[in-house]
Amino acid sequence: MKKILFALSIFMVWFGSTRADVKVARIFSSNMVLQQGLANPLWGWADKNEKITIQFAGKTVKSTADKNGKWKTTLPVMEYGGPYTLIVEGKNRIELKDILIGEVWVCSGQSNMEWVVNNVNNSEEEIAEANYPKLRMFTVPREIGQFPVDDLEGGQWEECTPNNVGHFSAVGYFFARKLLEELNVPIGMINTSWGGTVAETWISPENVSKDPGFIQALSELKQLDTENYEQEKLSKLLGLFDGQIPSEDGGLKDGKALYAAPNLEDEDWATIKAPLLWENSGYPEVDGIAWYRTRFMLTKEQAQNSAELYLSKVDDKDMTWINGNLVGQTNAYNEDRIYDVPTGVLQEGENVLAVRVADNGGGGGIYGEDKDLYLKVKDERIPLAGKWKIKFTQVSLAAKGMRPNDYPTLLYNGMINPIVPYGIKGAIWYQGESNASRAFQYRRVFQTLIKDWRQQWGIGDFPFLWVQLANFMQADEQPTDSEWAELREAQTMALALPNTGMASTIDIGEANDIHPRNKQDVGLRLGLNALKVAYHKDVVNSGPMYQSIEVKGSKAIIHFTETGSGLELKDKYGYLKAFSIAGADKRFYWAKGEILNDNSVVVYSDEVENPVAVRFGWGNNPEDLNLFNNEGLPAVPFRTDSWKGITE
Repeated sequence: MKKILFALSIFMVWFGSTRADVKVARIFSSNMVLQQGLANPLWGWADKNEKITIQFAGKTVKSTADKNGKWKTTLPVMEYGGPYTLIVEGKNRIELKDILIGEVWVCSGQSNMEWVVNNVNNSEEEIAEANYPKLRMFTVPREIGQFPVDDLEGGQWEECTPNNVGHFSAVGYFFARKLLEELNVPIGMINTSWGGTVAETWISPENVSKDPGFIQALSELKQLDTENYEQEKLSKLLGLFDGQIPSEDGGLKDGKALYAAPNLEDEDWATIKAPLLWENSGYPEVDGIAWYRTRFMLTKEQAQNSAELYLSKVDDKDMTWINGNLVGQTNAYNEDRIYDVPTGVLQEGENVLAVRVADNGGGGGIYGEDKDLYLKVKDERIPLAGKWKIKFTQVSLAAKGMRPNDYPTLLYNGMINPIVPYGIKGAIWYQGESNASRAFQYRRVFQTLIKDWRQQWGIGDFPFLWVQLANFMQADEQPTDSEWAELREAQTMALALPNTGMASTIDIGEANDIHPRNKQDVGLRLGLNALKVAYHKDVVNSGPMYQSIEVKGSKAIIHFTETGSGLELKDKYGYLKAFSIAGADKRFYWAKGEILNDNSVVVYSDEVENPVAVRFGWGNNPEDLNLFNNEGLPAVPFRTDSWKGITE
């Protein structure tokens, strides 16, 4: 009897180990929405050569698993409707219920797409009213892939109710709600986003490998020993600090800032450019504390005054001294540091500026743009950008394991490949903040991403819509160059691709928050683009866009397209703002502007007799922008010149 039981147990182990239940990819679940008018792909896994039968809406289709156990088929093309039940049978049976046929969109990008309904303006009211049973969302779990991943680790389609809408992507939800109101058909959203990520991590290995900027990184990724990745990072960290990782901050002891002392010898300290995150300065895996020091010269007259120190931004926390005197401290990664320097702190000749930076995670160091790092004495600016001294005094690994921006294609592999080729109508995208310092490169990277996704899905040039970056950071006192303006320009350039649309949010950002809470208008404006581009509705989907410049004497006339029923000036004093103008010397001055007619404005400045170039909304935060069309959409930032930018 024991022999029989033993033999039976062996058989059961063998049988259990060789028999694989039929399963469908995780993107398919009850409550899902399938794309109307499309032969929707359906796929999954089973035993090799196993025959699969699928029943859906009164029709039957069959498939057979290949030698690797994967099977795939397409469902019959259907019109709007439901609910339906999908039955998949092989050696076992799967039943998915409450399936609707409607419009399906992918929503992707970084944190402003990831931002949930719980955190938007009027969230309590929005959540209480979110009872839309025909609106569904699938949230893709965060996952990094060294190589393309076949399936997701989790996720399910959820019906929109007050109980669960709070964790929906806010932009995705408000976009879907607009489509639901206008089309009155089921709307499905696949949210696959991750905060702080760069565009190239969302592009397939096949196409990112064609970009010369990422060839080396992709080659490293393919050869990476992921099991020993943590140890390799530790070894690199040891190499940065001569085999001894700093563990105790000796610069600040018993309340005394020893490393802020003017007479401190710092010649043997390392050199770093400021402003620039230390991740981009040769310290890619570092969190902790570092001291920055630089020197600047003042005349006797200058030193007799009070001053303002403009320190750009510091990630995350700083304490700042001039000549050993504490002049300010801030704990916020996204705030401009502007510190008052009292009379008596500055001195004739050499002055020493010291900054203690504490970075808790993510980026670290003094960062921003060169123009934002200076000392202002009366009306004079003493530039402080350039080479500084730096000494790390307390260091830890920035993060365990691999991060999504460590290499290109990681998030395509982990979060896009597993959902391709699920049937979709199009995609919406909100990203770019993390690529702003490489805005010129983004011109090609972003368009590569759009083309790549269209190629991978294999359903032609499906509609691809995106959000142009909102206004953010402090407004500029004078016209100047801007990484964010150049990134917006790169986004505008992508409209050259077919079936694309862009929602400008240049008027609804927040100076002190990279995550504006008004996601309602973002979703609405994306929705207008979808109605125009994807559904061919007669709607105004864009604010005024630059068409051409005409110079007449000392004035420049700017002609626009996308003016809707006409241009509108939102200013009680009647002057257009956010325009700047330059002559052949390339020096820009704020300009006055007036509306000429429904499609044109005139721009001029007493400082420029012979204008050559005009810019509009050209800055991180053109907060005084007041040119719209009558439909309430803001004019899109632009420049008429093609002079070399700061990110080229």
